[in-house]
Parts: sequence; structure tokens; C-alpha cells
Amino acid sequence: MRLAAAATGPEKKAPLTMSELFKICSNCERLSRKDAGVRVPRPLVNGPSRFIPEKEVSGLDGQTQSIFEDAFASLGRVDNVSMVMGFHPQYLESFLRTQHYLLQMDGPLSLPCRHYIGIMAAARHQCSYLVNLHVNDFLQVGGDSKWLKGLESAPRKLQALGELNKLLAHRPWLLTKEHMESLLKAEENSWSLAEVIHAVVLLTHYHSLASFTFGCGVSPELHGDGGHTFRAPSLSGYCVCDIANGNGVTDDLLANQLAMETSGEVEVLMERMKQLQEGRDEEEASQEEMATRFEREKTESMLVTTTEDEESLTSSDVSRHFEDPSYGYKDFSRRGEHVPTFRVQDYSWEDHGYSLVNRLYPDVGQLLDEKFQMAYNLTYNTMATHQGVDTTMLRRAIWNYIHCMFGIRYDDYDYGEINELLDRNFKVYIKTIVCSPEKTTKRMYESFWRQFQHSEKVHVNLLMMEARMQAELLYALRAITRYMT
Repeated sequence: MRLAAAATGPEKKAPLTMSELFKICSNCERLSRKDAGVRVPRPLVNGPSRFIPEKEVSGLDGQTQSIFEDAFASLGRVDNVSMVMGFHPQYLESFLRTQHYLLQMDGPLSLPCRHYIGIMAAARHQCSYLVNLHVNDFLQVGGDSKWLKGLESAPRKLQALGELNKLLAHRPWLLTKEHMESLLKAEENSWSLAEVIHAVVLLTHYHSLASFTFGCGVSPELHGDGGHTFRAPSLSGYCVCDIANGNGVTDDLLANQLAMETSGEVEVLMERMKQLQEGRDEEEASQEEMATRFEREKTESMLVTTTEDEESLTSSDVSRHFEDPSYGYKDFSRRGEHVPTFRVQDYSWEDHGYSLVNRLYPDVGQLLDEKFQMAYNLTYNTMATHQGVDTTMLRRAIWNYIHCMFGIRYDDYDYGEINELLDRNFKVYIKTIVCSPEKTTKRMYESFWRQFQHSEKVHVNLLMMEARMQAELLYALRAITRYMT
């Protein structure tokens, strides 16, 4: 949210302090510095997330507080995405550093183009939250407001990104060197290789960030569409934001009931990890068996449905910012179709993608690599209330399951572990977040890992976000490499 107080005359108020950040809607009181005659907006949702109680998010440690203060000094706001990521300050620092470089530091693309590409990418998943943020930023850096009328009003060079945006977001395995050639060898308004790399990184960044935004139920900013109301807060003693966010007593009772029903869930998962490790130590499956297990898991992933009864939440029509709204995710290899498996041993981020990005867009490969590593290796050696737990096996299962859904195979991984560690509710959540994030519901969020902490579920979302981004990047960078060779 933006941290600026309203000005009522020529004399402007100072920005809100960080300590006031969580007091904007507290016990149904008005803003601490209200002015006579000014209608004060009230949040429609209490806190940065519709899924996570505000009291969980607001317990900042010193490191997180420092990061927020730096972000506020740089941008004039601490947005709700950052608030939720604040559960994991080490990752948040890496994320903000990368995003700052992509949007504000020297690079092949102009500042307005960067924000417009962010709008295009977020709109592809109907993520009005991110679209609204970047519409404001786009205008602040001098962007032409005419572009915001719709993609057809943007420069032809940006319009040409429409196909790449569509395929990367929904079916990146269909990308070929010809798609890159159409950008790089256009008769007019052609792209340079460095510009294409910058655009690809931005598109994948915002597709995956849309996954995180929906996956954690990130609320609209107070100043944005759907973020506030001017109505009086009187509904049976509850604040309207409490009711909108489900932070009432009823939710606490339901949470306690769920915890009782799922008692032992964590212990079962830990025991499975132990058994898998022991089995791995005793004997190793053959390459043929490993390949069979990958194909089986890939096929089973197609049976996981993301359909939900609830409508996805969108506060405004963002479809004008992209082409072909009916185009969406389809499973990697449906019946009657065959798309070759992407084998990491033939093209990997570490051995191929990293160096290509770093060569054409200096330092970005390094920043992305640090962010991938941070999300993948992040651990506190805990699972719910259990301490001293090695979660490596579980983190790898989540990462590799996502890549499996994208048709990416690691020859050295036993895909049989996925079914042992990830139950059906969790798989539904993962597939929805990664493939159709706009369909995410609070029910999905609450139905997996019901004994785990919210911070652990946020960590899962960070893993999913980075695994998705890397999968998209691998397909795009492989297509660029094939064009170059």
C-alpha cells in the first residue's frame, strides 16, 4: 500500500511511519490523522492477505522492518506482496533487489516499456492487483496514457510481444526459434537480442508473481480498485474488513476443528520422507524405471483438475491489455498429441540459461540465480511444530512436480517420490497456482497442509513462483539459443 497521508490544503502531511502501517484499520477506528470534512477510506480487507490473518503478517522482526523501510524510501510504498513475503526476509531482500534492477536500473528497454510489459504479463492471468500497481508506475515514469486504452493502442513493437506473452503464460513448450525470429527479424520495429532477453525476464517474472499474488490471497492496496470503502463499519460489532477477510470468531472455530480432523498429518508426511530416504539408500531404480515413473507422473498430473465452484476475483476488466482472452492453459501432452520431453541434461539453467542471460543483460543472470537458489534452499528445519527436520526431499518434490507439469524432466530424480509426499489437495492447489492462478480460492489454500504455519504456506508459494519462472525461462531461452545457432 502507498504510505502517504491525504493533504487537505497547500500544506502537505508527512508520510505515514512504518508503525502506522498496520493501524490503518484497527478496532474500527478512523485513520489517526483524519481531517474535518474528509471522507477516510476503510480497507475492504483487513491486512495484506485475504487468506492470512492480519495478526500473523504484522509481527515484523528487525530484518524485515529494515527491508520495508528501504523499500519505502525507494518507492514511496510497501506493497502487499512485499508484506506477505516479509515472512521470509532473506528471500524478500533478493526478490526486491532483482525487481528493482529489472524495473529501474540501466537496461535495454525504456522505463515505460518495462512497466507496460509488466501490465501485459499480469493481465494475461487477470491479475488486476499487479496491473493496477504498474498502471500507476507506468504513468509516473512518463508512459503515454493512450497505451492504456488497450494493446492495440500501444506501439507495434510492443504489440508484437502478444504471442510470446500468451505462449509463455500458458503453453511455453510450444515456443520455437521461429517465434523469436519474428521479433528479431521484423521489417519494422525489430527487437535486439538484449531487448528480447529483458522482455522475456519481465514476462516470466510477472506471470509467476501473479501466481504468488493469487496463491497467497494478496489483497488490493488501500488506494487501489477494490481496496477500500467509505461505508460505516457497523455489522453486529464486526469491522467490514474482518467480515470480508473472514477474520471473525467463526473462522477460529473452523480452524480448530480442521486441526483436530488433520491431527497426525505432519507426522505421516515425516514418516514417508524417512521411509523414502531409507529405500533410496538401499537400492536405486534403473534409468528405464525412472523414465517410466516420470511419464506416469506427467500423465497423472493431467488428471488433476483446477476447476472450482467459486468465481475468481477480479476487480476490473484487464483483458484489453492482451490478445486472445480465450487462450489458456492446456496440459503438456494431451491424448493424441506428443510434445517431446524437455530434458534438463540437454538444456539447463545452470549450464546454459544463466550464461545466456548474463551475457546479453549483464548481472541479471546472477540476480535470478540467487533468487532461484534462495527459494529452493530456504529452510528453517521445521515442519509445523517439529524442529530439526530436513525438508530437502519435500522441497525438491514440489519443484520437480511443477517442472514435470511443464514437461521438464530431471534424469536423476525418482518421480515416484512425488505421489508419496504430495497429496491430492496439495496437487490441486499447486496446479491451480502454477497453471491457472486466477482460479485460486481460499478453500484451496485452507485444504492443504492444514497443520502447517502460514509462513510455511507462503514459503511453498515462493517455491512455486520460482519453479514456474524458471520453467518458462528454460523454454524461452532454449528457443533463443536455437535461433542464435
